[in-house]
Amino acid sequence: MITPKMQDALCAHVEQEMYSAYLYLAMGAYCEAKAYKGFGRWLRVQHGEELEHARKVLDYVVARGGQTSLGAIPAPSREFGTITQVFEAVLNHERRVTERIHALYATAVAEKDTAAQVFLQWFIGEQVEEENAATEILDKLRMVGDRPGSALYLDKEYGKRGKTG
Repeated sequence: MITPKMQDALCAHVEQEMYSAYLYLAMGAYCEAKAYKGFGRWLRVQHGEELEHARKVLDYVVARGGQTSLGAIPAPSREFGTITQVFEAVLNHERRVTERIHALYATAVAEKDTAAQVFLQWFIGEQVEEENAATEILDKLRMVGDRPGSALYLDKEYGKRGKTG
């Protein structure tokens, strides 16, 4: 059985994962409108991953006998600046997600919820991958700087990322 505190923390995290999905969907559309179809595709794949994360947490709460309670998802920005600024925002967002997951883990420890600790291990590892992927793209974009041809090459390469839905 899940404790009320753990249940509430996990339900709040579902909302955060849904916001992440919404944010990446908005960023993807923004990139596509700016002729960065590959980065748009990369972000749409990210959108799908965030939806899957939300479902995973929600399913866990239900499996533990918890009650789900979900609130409104705030609207993301409509403007994201340059392609480098888009991925700066991606990295900063993923760092905030990492902080939230660490806080969830701390709650699981405080609640003496070993099952939640084990469950959250997957998300901790996932965040290492998420931050690494965003850092790699951002480093490459900074490396190419103002060379549009190089940015378009990166756009093409990152557009090869898996399924979007």
